[in-house]
Amino acid sequence: MPGVVAAVLVTAGVLVVVCAAVAGVLFRRLYLRLHVLTPISSVGAQLIGLGLAVTNGWSLTTATDLLVVAVVTVTGPALGAALGRLAAQHDGLVPEDPPA
Repeated sequence: MPGVVAAVLVTAGVLVVVCAAVAGVLFRRLYLRLHVLTPISSVGAQLIGLGLAVTNGWSLTTATDLLVVAVVTVTGPALGAALGRLAAQHDGLVPEDPPA
């Protein structure tokens, strides 16, 4: 039974990542690409990490997997916002002054 749950979680996570990657390739503008790639760090990585945790059981490998998922979860939105702001500054849409 844990094998089926793990397979479902990993499959769902991989589907999210693949769909987001395909959408990222289809869109030409950077701002649209940033929006469609967000599910990778907010849903896809978590599903894959949970699937790996179910498969491996509780071990040092599982702790490492979950730590990586936590880092991606925390840093993904900040990285997306930073990239969006940098692109907007490059395009002249926002001033280059740091936000107050």
